[in-house]
Amino acid sequence: MNKSNIIGIVLIGVIMFGFTWYQSKQYEKQMEVQAQLDSIARVEMMAEMAMDSLRTVQTSDEAGNVKVVTLPAYKDSMLVEARLASESIYRLSNDKMEVEFTTRGAQPYSVKINDYMTYDSTALYLVKPGYSQYSINVFAGENISTKDFVFEVAEHTDSTIIMRLPFAAGGYIQQKYSISEGSYMVDNELSFVGMENVIPRNVSMLDIDWSLVIPRLEKGYKNETQYSKLNYYFSGDKKPEMIGRGRDGDKRIDTKLKWFAFQQQFFSAIMTAKNEFASADFDLDFYSEDEYKNEGKLMTCSAKLRSDFQIGSGNVVLPYEFYFGPNDYRTLKEYDQKYEKIIPLGGWMVGWFSRLVIIPCFDFLGRFISNYGLVILLMTLLIKLIISPLTIKSYKSSAKMQVIKPEIDKLNEKYPNEKDAMKKQQAMMDLYQKAGISPMGGCLPMLLQMPILFAMFRFFPASIELRQKKFLWADDLSAYDSIWDFGFNIPLLGDHLSLFALLMALTMFFYSKMTSSQMSDDPNMAGMKFMSVWLMPIMMFFICNNLSAALSYYYLLSNIITMGMTWYIRKFVVTEEKVRADMMLKANQPKKKSKWQQRLEEAQKMQEQMQKQQRNRR
Repeated sequence: MNKSNIIGIVLIGVIMFGFTWYQSKQYEKQMEVQAQLDSIARVEMMAEMAMDSLRTVQTSDEAGNVKVVTLPAYKDSMLVEARLASESIYRLSNDKMEVEFTTRGAQPYSVKINDYMTYDSTALYLVKPGYSQYSINVFAGENISTKDFVFEVAEHTDSTIIMRLPFAAGGYIQQKYSISEGSYMVDNELSFVGMENVIPRNVSMLDIDWSLVIPRLEKGYKNETQYSKLNYYFSGDKKPEMIGRGRDGDKRIDTKLKWFAFQQQFFSAIMTAKNEFASADFDLDFYSEDEYKNEGKLMTCSAKLRSDFQIGSGNVVLPYEFYFGPNDYRTLKEYDQKYEKIIPLGGWMVGWFSRLVIIPCFDFLGRFISNYGLVILLMTLLIKLIISPLTIKSYKSSAKMQVIKPEIDKLNEKYPNEKDAMKKQQAMMDLYQKAGISPMGGCLPMLLQMPILFAMFRFFPASIELRQKKFLWADDLSAYDSIWDFGFNIPLLGDHLSLFALLMALTMFFYSKMTSSQMSDDPNMAGMKFMSVWLMPIMMFFICNNLSAALSYYYLLSNIITMGMTWYIRKFVVTEEKVRADMMLKANQPKKKSKWQQRLEEAQKMQEQMQKQQRNRR
């Protein structure tokens, strides 16, 4: 091997060693860079996980199941802080109620109504803690919902609380709540202070979401659900519209409205916009009877509202009012917002009688008598006394029908065929005219009494004055009375037996038996007799078994008093001798045919002519 070969080999070795050394150094640098990148990636991943943990919160659903909710990320640093802050509870109170507010969302947290208890003698919370969620939704550079943020308390006294949500760009959203002594009203001012640099000027609306679970407050599911509903009122209308009354419902309102009410049988949560809501979307869902008994929940009400809103320089104030209190007619009427119209008093005629007669009479007697069983007794006697002239007139007509009953039976025998129905009717009318009997003499007085019966049917279950008032064996006149709890549910009847309802049905049966003897023996009247004697008492028993004990008690008293009046009138006022003497006197007087009798005679002549023409054609 020559010198040149040796030098070549050495150079190749040096080059290979140098290349290897260089490659190893490059590899080490790459590893350092990669380690740095991996470290940065791990830090970023941990930071992201930390942010994810901040954006997630644990919540529980109604069944108690824990679930993780991811909150949206916000650009505003102060909103991020407000979202992570801890909430606090503050209380306002007066002689009527205690209202707690949470700083998370600056919203009502609970409402306790003083001087009232639930069916099981516990404090009455119209809004239970955690059962309400109230939020203002607005675009402030990004979509925000106030329920996600903890507000700062700027002022707190016994009657006022002011909470604020500040923004990094300046300004704040403020919620001010205040109450006054002797009132169930909570005044609310929603303000946007110095927000012209945060909320774009083209934002013209804000949304209000309020969802509330109304708890069970009364004894009976059927009675409480039947008188619970959601009401909404348009300015200028005579009364509010409603959805519910024991049934789930929803309603979209695309026009302006003044207020709405989440109404339980005897208590309501009402929200009023002094400047009106622009639109609304309502929803009402009742819980099942099992959920009602086991979980103590009556219904879930929700309102999605929209209000006109225009940001500008200075403060923007939107005034609202919340009513948390009883459905007492006089109390609601004092606010002059037609709140009292949510009380179900019936249609215009029945409602008119309830407002002008029943309620004033009931209130007057209640001032002097603390026992409402006696109040109902006296009111029943007073009503019977007022309508006694109509009752006597009806009995006179029935007595006259009883006197001429033998002659009516003869006419039925004389005209047994349907083809002679017109002749039979004419003969009947001649008989009535001679006896001085009006065909509507017995029915009209009874029809005039129907508004009273319907008014009572409406008034007693909706009267908060009767709530939890005891009388005899009934521990609550506003709910059903039970002398036997079955422990299981019977279709149409329920899970109990009401003694007042049973006694009411029995007295109705005996009264019907008493009056059915005066009915005609005409086969066409057999169905009417069966309905009045048997069917009506049974139907009324099934209907009233689950309704207010005061209602069954009133019908019981009414039946007993009516039977006593019937006996007295028959015995001393409208005797058979007096009726016959009166009929003989009127029989000797000249009679003028009524228009109805004239039309009947004309119809009879036309029928006879048609029959004659048919015979001639044959």
